[in-house]
Parts: sequence; structure tokens; C-alpha cells
Amino acid sequence: MRIKPLLIVLAAFTLTTMNSCSNSGGSPADAVLENIHNRKSVRQFTSEPVSDENIESMLRAAMAAPTAVNYQPWRFVVITEREKLDAMAEILPYAKMLRQAPLAIVVCGETTWFEGRENPYWQQDCSAATQNILLTAEALGLGAVWTGVYPNMELAGPLGKFLGLPADVQPLCTIPIGHHDGSTQPRDKWKPENIHYNKW
Repeated sequence: MRIKPLLIVLAAFTLTTMNSCSNSGGSPADAVLENIHNRKSVRQFTSEPVSDENIESMLRAAMAAPTAVNYQPWRFVVITEREKLDAMAEILPYAKMLRQAPLAIVVCGETTWFEGRENPYWQQDCSAATQNILLTAEALGLGAVWTGVYPNMELAGPLGKFLGLPADVQPLCTIPIGHHDGSTQPRDKWKPENIHYNKW
């Protein structure tokens, strides 16, 4: 029986995590927290392509995100063609690194839901999906960066037209993804003064 490549990737990641925890004396929770804190915005990439297995892993993680009433408004456009990545870099001023990246995932949302009414939660759902992509990229040893599009219609409009999106689908963000040299380091963003208990 043929085992799907994704299962092999997940099994390898699980074993690596377990071995890492065993060797360091940590727990699976420690490994998860370490991955969260190690996530960083990577803007420089090598030309090495991202495997289909890794792309599917990131998309599966995205679709595991929380979503209001389980509506799952997210839609994803995967861009791997060099000409299209370069063209998107011209459209999106905050995503010039697309000229280097071998891959981009455009996270889009269906803006309408039940009975054609406006979905007030699509941005939240798609943001959760975006974070799952970023964390999975980190776990796979890839670099990625969240570049905003919506609600700036000067960006969302041209990008939606370029991608051929339906009228009720908006691009929330573009995520350039690729292999990197490891020079970018995570930032410590812990600020206790931003926390309030029970009242402001």
C-alpha cells in the first residue's frame, strides 16, 4: 500500500519533535511553544523550490484554523510561476521579496455567507489560517512573511483582478515563502505592560 507523502512528512516531523523533546528533556508542549517563539518574518530567500508536500502541509494547517460557525470562508491561491510572482511584486509595494521567493500563498476570503449576507468574520477566520501557515512554515524550516493587502482596496482591487478572483472573494494577504539562510532571528515581543487583568 502506498503511503501518502504528507503522512511521511508528518511522521518525520513528529519523530523529530519527540526526539528533540527526549534529548532536551522537554515536553511536546515545549516544542510547540518553541516553534511559536521562533517564528519570524523572513524576507530573503534562496532559489530552492518548496516541495509539493510542504505546500500541502501548510494548506492543511491553514484549514485547521478556528472559524465562525465552521463556515470556513478561506480560499487559497498558490503561486509558483516566476513571471506571476514578479508581476505580483509590481502590484504589491510591501511584497517586493516576491522577486526572490519561489512560492506565494494568497490567503483570500469569501465575504458573503448565509443567504448571501455579508460575513462579518471572514477576516478573523482567514487571519487565523494565515498564522497557521506561518507556524507550519517555521516548523518545516522554511521562511515566510505576512504582507498585508485587505482592506487597502488600492492593493486588493488590482490583485484580485490579476488573480481572477470572483466578486465576493477578497485577498486578505500574500505570504511569500521559501528556503532561507537562517540569518533572520526572531524578536522578543514580550511586554507585560500590555496585559490587563479583570479590568483596564
